[in-house]
Amino acid sequence: MDDVLYIVIPCYNEQEVLPETARRIGEKIGGLIEDGKISDRSRVVFVDDGSRDNTWNQIAALHEKDRHFSGIKLSRNRGHQNALMAGLLSSVDSADMVISMDADLQDDINAIDEMVEKYYEGCDVVYGVRKSREKDSFFKRFTAEGYYKLITAIGGEIVYNHADYRLLSKRALKALAQFGETNLFLRGLVPMLGFKSAVVTYDRSERFAGQSKYSVKKMLGLAVDGITSLSAKPIRMVLSIGAIIFILGLIALIYALILSITGGFFPGWAVTTVSVWACAGLIMISIGIVGEYVGKIYLETKRRPRYIIDAVLHHD
Repeated sequence: MDDVLYIVIPCYNEQEVLPETARRIGEKIGGLIEDGKISDRSRVVFVDDGSRDNTWNQIAALHEKDRHFSGIKLSRNRGHQNALMAGLLSSVDSADMVISMDADLQDDINAIDEMVEKYYEGCDVVYGVRKSREKDSFFKRFTAEGYYKLITAIGGEIVYNHADYRLLSKRALKALAQFGETNLFLRGLVPMLGFKSAVVTYDRSERFAGQSKYSVKKMLGLAVDGITSLSAKPIRMVLSIGAIIFILGLIALIYALILSITGGFFPGWAVTTVSVWACAGLIMISIGIVGEYVGKIYLETKRRPRYIIDAVLHHD
């Protein structure tokens, strides 16, 4: 078997973990080459997403030392999804299959063997799925599970407990390249490809070193992008909620009239106050949801590049 494997790893300020990541991934790809499972032309591609530390210098040093290491440097920080897409699209012409994973070593690299086996069995997409979330805090586990259910409820396709650890064949990569949106949510886009897929489960480890670069703000941003990029149902829900409140208001009005005619007591000021606050809140939420979609449309119509590559390190 001489199919070429590229392992794409986005990096943002990963100088603390990168040497160990390179060592482990280098050993893994070397072992696969020795076993004849992949070609010697296989590569590990580190994508520097505008790091402000020594990450790019380390990537350059790895490239000089070992021809199996390549590097892509973006001109500025463009976010995890764009950095990942830069690595994937840059590999499409050279690789037969591409595995994407994070640099923090939380994804079990031993799952790569099974992913490659699934590829040779005819799968174009292989998802790395964590077995459980027992190591997560209650809050993180609760919010993650709720988010997956929400995405499913609004009609989005997403693989439960899957992040961005996956294998894509050349055919799947070329199909993914046809998606032209600026606001990327790869976890939702990849299932849309429709090609034969498989799942490989693994135990997720603790971060090897350094701090997570995904702040709560970034996680919330990715969550919103996922919801608004995959479905228009939230904007339709605004219409439904408005209709429900209108009907409730109409019922309350009829009830008030009946009480007035029969001589009953009806605290008008309380109803007025509650109604005003409820409607004001609904209006603000509605404007926010509509505004989120309008903002997405605004960015998409500009057709700005997802990323700009500043430098490339690659051995022929």
